[in-house]
Amino acid sequence: MLYIHEASCISPQQTFSTIDLEHVTDPVDNKLHVAEPAYGGIPKNMLRRMGKAVRIGVGASLPLLDKISSLNGFIIGTANGGMEESILFLKQIIAYDEGVLTPGSFVQSTANATAAQLSLLTGNRGYNITHVHRGLAFENAVIDAAMMVNENKGTSYLLGGIDDISNYNYKLDYMDGWYKEEEIDGQSFYSTNSAGSIAGEGAAIFLVNDHAQNALAKVKAIKTLHSADPDLIKRAFEGFIKEQQVDLSSCIFLSGENGDSRLLPFYTSCEEILGTDITIARFKHLCGEYPTASAFALWLSCQLLNRLQMPEHMIKKHGSAKQPSSILIYNNHKNAQHSFMLIES
Repeated sequence: MLYIHEASCISPQQTFSTIDLEHVTDPVDNKLHVAEPAYGGIPKNMLRRMGKAVRIGVGASLPLLDKISSLNGFIIGTANGGMEESILFLKQIIAYDEGVLTPGSFVQSTANATAAQLSLLTGNRGYNITHVHRGLAFENAVIDAAMMVNENKGTSYLLGGIDDISNYNYKLDYMDGWYKEEEIDGQSFYSTNSAGSIAGEGAAIFLVNDHAQNALAKVKAIKTLHSADPDLIKRAFEGFIKEQQVDLSSCIFLSGENGDSRLLPFYTSCEEILGTDITIARFKHLCGEYPTASAFALWLSCQLLNRLQMPEHMIKKHGSAKQPSSILIYNNHKNAQHSFMLIES
C-alpha cells in the first residue's frame, strides 16, 4: 500500500499552481509541449545549465519539498530524460575532435540527472534511484516506492515520472510510425482512424509514504506485463479486477487511449468487461503520448478523487457514480508494455 500526500504536475495544460482543465491547449505540429513556469525556486546559475527534463522535474518537485521537513530519498521513472543533452554532447565530441568540451551537456545527459539535482539542491544523501524501463519506467518507480515504504516504516520519498520531447527520439518514433502524419487537434484526437498519436511530455511528482492519515489517495495495486495479444490483456485485466475486488459501480476507468487505431483493440477489449455503470474517461489529449504518461494519469486521479470536477471533454461514456471512490488506470505503450493501477481515496 502506497499513500500519496502531495502531488505536483507540470504538463501541457494548466496543472501547476492553479489547476484548470476546462480549457484545453491543442497540439502544435502534433506536439504537446509543457507550459513551463518561472522556476523561481531554482538558482539561476543552476537553471541555465539544466536540460528541459531536469527543469520540469525539479520545478514540479520544489512545491512538495517546501511541505516536508524530512525526506528519505528520490525515486524517479523516465525513458528519454536527458536524451537531448546526450546528443548535444556527442555532437560536441565530433565538432571539437574529442578536444576540450563544455561539461554542461555531459552532466545533464544521463537519465538520473533529475534525481541527482534534487539531491544536490536539498543536501539529501538518502535513497536515490532512477528507473529507465521505457513505457514501464514510472510503474517500476511506483513498485520500488511501495517496497521501500513497506520495508522501512515511517519513511517518505519523492516519487516522479518525467519525460520531454527530444528531437532525436521524436524523429525515430515518427519514422517508426508512432506519431501521426496528418495534423490533428484536441477535438479530433480520438476520432481519427489512423496509426500513430501525438507527442507529449510532462513531469508529475508525488510525496509518498505509509501513513494513511490525511492522504490524497492510495495506490492499492499495480500490475505490469508485456504482450501484443489483446485477449491476453483482457484476461489479465479481468483477473486484476477480481483479485482486487473492485467495486465498478463507484469506479472510473481512466483509459490511456491515444488515438492510435492499432492500440484501440486493447482498450476496447478491457472496456467490454466493465459493464454499463462505470464511467470511462480518457486523458492523453491533455498530455500527449510519452513513456511515463501514466504519471500524469496518477496525478489526475489524485485530483478527481479529491473533488475536482471531471471536464466533459475527458468523458467517453457516463456511468452512475456521482463521486468515485476508486480509479482504474490502464496504459498501453507501443503495443507491447501494459500497466494497470488501482487508485483509491
